[in-house]
Amino acid sequence: QVHVVESGGGLVQTGGSLRLSCAYSGTFSGIGSMAWYRQAPGKERELVAMISGDYRTTYSDSAKGRFTISRNNAEKVGFLQMDSLIPEDTGLYSCRVEAMIVDLGRTSVPEYWGQGTQVTVSS
Repeated sequence: QVHVVESGGGLVQTGGSLRLSCAYSGTFSGIGSMAWYRQAPGKERELVAMISGDYRTTYSDSAKGRFTISRNNAEKVGFLQMDSLIPEDTGLYSCRVEAMIVDLGRTSVPEYWGQGTQVTVSS
């Protein structure tokens, strides 16, 4: 079982910055990709940014040039640096972690999610 906890959300004005953290813990052999998702009120959850196990990054069109995803495997934490925030960035930001589990010689890669952290950008 892997436990995921996000933090760093809050209320910020347009043009401001926030740094979200995604800390994970538990029993696993390794961590694959990590990703941040956003769900705005009345909308479906959407992918914002992802970083693979070998540190390749992917961003949504809205996040490109403004957000930076990173990870520190030794500290068991990932980050989403968000700059030049706009009201459209408002939403619940959730972290998804792929954990590699080896059990009785079998390897599985389940996904684990945190509860999310709220980001609100005022105009």
